[in-house]
Amino acid sequence: MSKVKTTFFCQNCGAQYAKWQGQCNSCKEWNTIAEEIIQKQEKVAWKSEPTPTSKAPRPLRINEIDSAKEIRMDTTDGELNRVLGGGIVPGSLILLGGEPGIGKSTLLLQISLKLPYKTLYVSGEESQKQIKMRAERITPSGDNCYILTETKTQNIFKQIEAIQPEILIIDSIQTLHTDYIESTPGSISQIRETTAELIKFAKETNIPVILIGHITKDGNIAGPKILEHMVDTVLQFEGDRNHVYRILRSLKNRFGSTAEIGIYEMLGSGLREVANPSEILISHKNEELSGTAIASTLEGMRPLMIEIQALVSTAVYGTPQRSTTGYNAKRLNMILAVLEKRAGFRLGAKDVFLNITGGISVDDPAIDLAVVAAILSSNEDIPVNKDFCFAGEVGLSGEIRPVNRVDQRIQEAEKLGFSTIFVSKYNKITLKNTGIQIRMVAKIEDVASELFG
Repeated sequence: MSKVKTTFFCQNCGAQYAKWQGQCNSCKEWNTIAEEIIQKQEKVAWKSEPTPTSKAPRPLRINEIDSAKEIRMDTTDGELNRVLGGGIVPGSLILLGGEPGIGKSTLLLQISLKLPYKTLYVSGEESQKQIKMRAERITPSGDNCYILTETKTQNIFKQIEAIQPEILIIDSIQTLHTDYIESTPGSISQIRETTAELIKFAKETNIPVILIGHITKDGNIAGPKILEHMVDTVLQFEGDRNHVYRILRSLKNRFGSTAEIGIYEMLGSGLREVANPSEILISHKNEELSGTAIASTLEGMRPLMIEIQALVSTAVYGTPQRSTTGYNAKRLNMILAVLEKRAGFRLGAKDVFLNITGGISVDDPAIDLAVVAAILSSNEDIPVNKDFCFAGEVGLSGEIRPVNRVDQRIQEAEKLGFSTIFVSKYNKITLKNTGIQIRMVAKIEDVASELFG
C-alpha cells in the first residue's frame, strides 16, 4: 500500500494547496478550501489488454495522416445532432450541465430509449424503478437501453464488459467514486480521477461516453475547471423552469461549431424538438400594441425571429430605472444615450424596461434596431406595424451599421410572412425578386420618421 497523502483543494475552482488557508488565491472565495485524502493503488480501473501485434505509436507527417471524414452516430434527435455538429463522435466524451430539474436526465433517457445502438444508462441518483416510471411516461419502447444503478467505477466497468454497450451514459459524474482515491463522491479528487478513468475507457474502446454534471450557484459546472478541459464537448442546458422552453447550447466542441443551439419544449411526455423556433419566440396576438418590435437574429447557422418588448414610463422616483431581461443592460444604456444625444428623444427622466420574449438571452448586435423601434413605440404610444421587422446595429453616432448574413435574415423574415424589413443602407444585398419590401435606413431619425411620421 502506498503512503497516504493529504492535500487541500478549493471546492469552488479546484485549486490545490499544500496547507489550509482561509481564502483561495485563484477564485478569491472564502472558506472553500478543504482537506482530502489521496491514496493511490498501483493498479488502474480500466486497462485494455494489448494484443501481441500491437505497436507503439510513432510520429507521422501531417500529410501522411488519414484525413477520412469521421463517422458520427446519429442520435435520432435533430436538435442534439445540430449542436454536436452532426452526431456523436465514437470515443468522445460529452459533458451536459444545467440547473436542477431543467431536464438533463429526461433528455438523455429519452434519447437512449430511441437510439438504435445498445446503450448503458448508469444512474447514481435514481433507482431502476424510478427510471422505469419516467421511461414509461416518455416512450413505451426501448429494447436497446440497459439501466444500471451503481456509483463505483470498478463495478460499472465489470458490467460494461458483460453487456458490451455501444454508448455509455453517466448520471451524474458527481455521484461516482473509485476505490483508488479515498475521498467522498463529488470531491475534487474523485471527479478528476473518475473522469480520467472514463476518458481512458472511451479512447481505448472507441465507445462514446455522455456525462451529466451538476452546476454551482453561479451557473458553472461543479468540480475542477480541468473537468471541462478533459472532455471533448461541453453542453449547457438552459431555460427558466417557469417557462416550457429549453435551450441546448454548446460551450465547447472539438468536433463542431460552438455557435449552434437546440430548442426544446418541455411537455408531460418529455422534450419535444422545436424545428421552427420563431413560433415560440413571437407572440400571436390580433390587436396591435405599442412597445413591441420583431428582430431578425442568428444563432449559429439558424435565423430566428424574436419579439422585443419595451415599456417606457415616467420615473416615479428621482432616479430612473433601467431593467432588462435577456438583453445586455449596458447596451441598453448606450442605446438610450444615443437616442437622447443624436435623435433628440428625452428619455433621461423615464423608466425603461426591456424584455425578450420566450425566456432566451440574445447577444447579437443586429437586434439593436428592433430595440430602438420598441422603445420609441412605447414612448410615443404608437404601435409598430406587426408585419415589420428589423435587422441593424446602432452605432454611437446614431448611424445604422450593417450586419452579417443579411440575406439569410431577409429570407427568414419573408418565409414567416413579414411584409417589410428595415436594414442598414450600407448592407450589400444580393437577393433578387424577393417578396418582402426592404427598407434601407442610414440613421435613427430615418427609422423614427418612417415608423411614426
